[in-house]
Amino acid sequence: MKLTGILVSVATIAGLVITTVHATSDANDTTPTQSAEASYITAADIIEYGQPNRLALRSGVALVMDEREGVVLYGRNVERQRPIASLTKLMTALVILESGLSLDEQIKITRDDRDRLRGTKSRLSYGAVFTRHDLLRAALGASDNRAAAALARTYPGGEDAMFRAMNDRARKLGMTQTRFTDASGLHNGNVSTASDLVRLVNETQKHPLFETMTTTAAFRITDLASGRQVAFRNTNRLVHRDSWDIGLSKTGYTAAAGNCLIMQATISDRPLTIVLLNSWGKLSRYGDARRIQQWLERAERRVPPLQTARAPIS
Repeated sequence: MKLTGILVSVATIAGLVITTVHATSDANDTTPTQSAEASYITAADIIEYGQPNRLALRSGVALVMDEREGVVLYGRNVERQRPIASLTKLMTALVILESGLSLDEQIKITRDDRDRLRGTKSRLSYGAVFTRHDLLRAALGASDNRAAAALARTYPGGEDAMFRAMNDRARKLGMTQTRFTDASGLHNGNVSTASDLVRLVNETQKHPLFETMTTTAAFRITDLASGRQVAFRNTNRLVHRDSWDIGLSKTGYTAAAGNCLIMQATISDRPLTIVLLNSWGKLSRYGDARRIQQWLERAERRVPPLQTARAPIS
């Protein structure tokens, strides 16, 4: 009887040990769904605690969109139609990429590509030959007007067909307040609103080349006629700074448009679209971007911890 009692006790203890091991294992077994749930502060809380009405920007038109929720965190004159200068080149590139034209096709720069309206200069010499891919890089990253003009000239049907395609694409995207009259943005007839431009930016996300071409700080393209390399720098000074996480960038300037800036940027793990138009100081668009960055960081610190939500799992 004593031996039987000992065996029963040993079996009971072993069972408890096994149960404990399984319970511990289950507790440590986090499924992918659980680990994918990251906490975040909602757009509504940013608006409530950040008080965007106190955000003092120097751009006449400004929009900050929370991409995760599709909520406007800050808006000023977002429906005001304005000249958009070289922001036009985003639509130029979109139409080219959607056309199915070969990006390896060689295009010769001619005098027809010169800026006859404002006389702006270009690093692309007459007679030089570049691939369509490299001209897109020059137009988007360095905002080269001659590159954009060459892309429009060699579009099937020529420049007029290109402009029609750009306006047709705008209509299909619901950009009802947008008009294009050239491919570079030099003409004041190229107009849009901040709300319309957000639609365009969203569409560019379908093409990974936009991120590469608009956020590379410095690059070179090769003149296939001479073998000479032409160096460019990105016109957005923020892409040269490690403190910014930028997924799309485009600058623009004319006297009528003022200084303009579009960016997709992540601030405090929050994906944003930022549109700044008619910023008259040479550096004020970058100052406004920094002010938006600081405002969001302060707003998140003001939100009580209990307000933190779970990020939706995509």
